[in-house]
Formats: sequence, structure tokens, C-alpha cells
Amino acid sequence: MSEDRQEGSRPTSHTTTEVDSGSRIEAGIEWLERLRARRPIDDETGAPKETRVRGWMEKLILRTATGAAYAVAIVACLYLGVIPTAVLISAMAWLCCSEYFRMVRLAGRMPNEILGLAAAVAYPLAALLPFAHQTMVVTSVLLLCCAAWYVVTPRANIADVAVTAFGPIYTSLAFSSIVHIRAVDAGFQGFLLSFGVMGSVWLNDTCAYFVGSRYGKHKLAPRISPNKSTEGFWGGVAATIFIWLLVGFLKVEGVSISLALVTGVVVAFSSVMGDLFESRIKRGVGVKDSGDILPGHGGLLDRSDSMLFGGMAAYVLLHIGGIL
Repeated sequence: MSEDRQEGSRPTSHTTTEVDSGSRIEAGIEWLERLRARRPIDDETGAPKETRVRGWMEKLILRTATGAAYAVAIVACLYLGVIPTAVLISAMAWLCCSEYFRMVRLAGRMPNEILGLAAAVAYPLAALLPFAHQTMVVTSVLLLCCAAWYVVTPRANIADVAVTAFGPIYTSLAFSSIVHIRAVDAGFQGFLLSFGVMGSVWLNDTCAYFVGSRYGKHKLAPRISPNKSTEGFWGGVAATIFIWLLVGFLKVEGVSISLALVTGVVVAFSSVMGDLFESRIKRGVGVKDSGDILPGHGGLLDRSDSMLFGGMAAYVLLHIGGIL
């Protein structure tokens, strides 16, 4: 009888263990559900906020890696001299102009891409020529060719001619200002000055992004670029002025503190204007990015839009200040 009682008690103990295990599993599931319910939810996406933070970090890492590779390539060419700089800027201008033509085609225009892209390549390379007014020569040839194309092509209208001529002027003539600034001195001083110009625009973009992401509350231009904030704008302006004051303190190519301060302010505002100008083009044709050649940034024109106007403003002021 004792053996029977022992054998009979075993199933009862086993069943009790299974019940206890099941209760613990259910309790664990309920605890996880309560924990999940307490996780903060993003109002926009409805997903947990840590999911959005993780996505933001992944995007930031990709954006930073791409931007670093972009910057290293440019700085290397600036350091190597005027010719490598002109070749690189010429290639970049060709890509930017190609992306610009892609966008205007979406708006129903039919530019002559052969003429426009040829001029885009020519503007930076013309800066290497030994005579003055090189860009005037390129612009004159471009306009004459556009006029001839318009005359012999019945399907072309004046809007097509306008976007054909404007494309290389916007994306390449403005970009060639970097080559002219680098050409002021073939040595290290020329490198420092051109690097200071580009570095001030890069830091403007970077600080505006981080300050705006952290502290941005007031929209700068909500109808054109909803993600830009007034706080980010002023953060970028301060960063640009800092770089130019550093150029002035170092007396790079004889740049004075007063000239550096004025140039910093103008370059900062011009850089933002270049960014908003390209954003206005994209919004007008209904695209988010001008292209997809740079992961995390979009197109090359997206990455260079601030540099086009910022570099041009620096060139004008340095020329007025007697540096160029």
C-alpha cells in the first residue's frame, strides 16, 4: 500500500509543477506587457520612441560616414594643388548640373543637356587658363550656342533655353569660385584659405543640423524646408563666423579680422540661401532629393547647394578685400 501511495502521488507532484511553471510564464508575459505599455510612444509614428531614436542614430552614422568621405576627397585635392582641385570641382559640377537638369525635366522643361553639361565641365577648368576673364569666355560661348540651338530647333522654347543656360551658371560657375580661391597661392596658404572657405560652409551645415535637432522650435522656412529651424540657423551662423575669425587670427593670405568677420556673416547667410534655393527647386518639382549618389545625403547637389552660394560670396568679398 505504501508503494501504491507513493506511485499515486507522483502524477500529482508533476501536475503541480506544470501548473506552477505555467503560472510563472503567464506572470512573465503580463509583466512584459505592462512594461511595454509603459514605454513612451512617438506621437507621429505610433512606434516606441527608442525605435525612432535607433533609426535616427543609424541615419546619423550613415550621413556622417558619407560626409567624411566626401570631405576627405575634397581636402586631399585642395592640399595637392590647383589642378587636382579644378579637376575634382569640374567633375562635381557636372554631377550637380546633371541632377539639376533631371529636376527641371520633371517640371516639363527640355534643356539641351549637351550644351549645359559641357559648360559645367568648362567653368572650373577655365580657371586654370593663364589669361583673365576666363569665365566670361565660357559664358559667351554658352549663350551663343544656346541661341543657335534655339534658332534651329522648332520644338525648343525660351524656357528651355533659360534652364539650359542657368544650369551650368548655377551649379558650375558658382562652384568654380573654389578653384579661383585655391589659385591665389599654389602653396600652403592657398590651401588654408580655400579650406577655410569650404570648412566654414561645412561647419555651418553641421552645426545647424545638430542645434536644430536638439533645440529647434521655431520654423525658419516651413513652406520650403520644414525641418530647418531658426535656432539651427543661428547655430550655423555662429560656426561660420568662428571659422572665419580663426582665418583672420592666423592672417591667412593677409585676411584681416574685420574682413574675416564681414565675410563670415555674409558667407553664413549666403550658404543658407543656397540651401533654401535648392529646396525651393525640389519642392517645385515634387522630389525629396536631387539624386541618390550620396547615401544619407541624397544627391551631390543636395550636399553642395550651400557651397555654391557660400563659396561665391567668399570669392566676391575676398576680391573686394584685395586678397584675390
